[in-house]
Amino acid sequence: MSRPLGAITRGTTGPNRLRRVDNWIAVHLGGRLRGADDPLVVDLGYGASPVTAVELRSRLARVRPDVRVVGLEIDPSRVAAAQPMADPPGLQFRRGGFELAGLRPVVVRAMNVLRQYDESEVEGAWAAMRHRLAPGGVLVEGTCDELGRLAAWVALDADGPLSLTLAAALSTLDTPATLAERLPKALIHRNVPGEPVHALIRALDEAWRANAPYSSFGPRQRWRRSVEAVRAAGWPVLNRPSRWRLGEISVPWSAVSPASPSGS
Repeated sequence: MSRPLGAITRGTTGPNRLRRVDNWIAVHLGGRLRGADDPLVVDLGYGASPVTAVELRSRLARVRPDVRVVGLEIDPSRVAAAQPMADPPGLQFRRGGFELAGLRPVVVRAMNVLRQYDESEVEGAWAAMRHRLAPGGVLVEGTCDELGRLAAWVALDADGPLSLTLAAALSTLDTPATLAERLPKALIHRNVPGEPVHALIRALDEAWRANAPYSSFGPRQRWRRSVEAVRAAGWPVLNRPSRWRLGEISVPWSAVSPASPSGS
């Protein structure tokens, strides 16, 4: 095999760190998995421990029992260390990078991979992964904190970015503004006045403060009212109230796409 594309990540990981994005994948991409001839999912850059790949397989097996998850890492020592957790054909570990080891997956999960790269390198990495998607496949790329309480990810298909999702553990959320720290690499440097993603987070933060009285009914009610206010203000919120109560908000990529080219 040719040399994998990309650089070795820090490898930071932990149990349940990616539960929010996994559950989103199961709900929003479950139909694609159920309809696929080959329900192949790639977990790119699973880290120093394969635990999140094991969890991904378990969660997606509820949607498609014969799902195949392949964890890819550039570091051969991490691939070797993961082998005791392999359970072929449902769970395997291989060496690979943005070229996806030549696989053609229906879903790619690439969380906390691009954070160490320059913003100018994002488009190239996205393109390499999108090029390897199976027909109708989706790439999910983003970032989360160490405990998985704050997360953000972009969904992309073969043609480009589709949506941005912000997700938080509402029981520990102080303010939605903290989600800015976990924006995907394509957006994290765009949280400045004049950029759409800055306007979105500001609108959500203002709505959160305005709906503080709903805290007496619990953080879910406060978040739901906040998302309703953001939508009423004209933001094209995609997901349903059933997802809002989980601490999510999704918008089309066109609503948050950078206002200026990278590096300008």
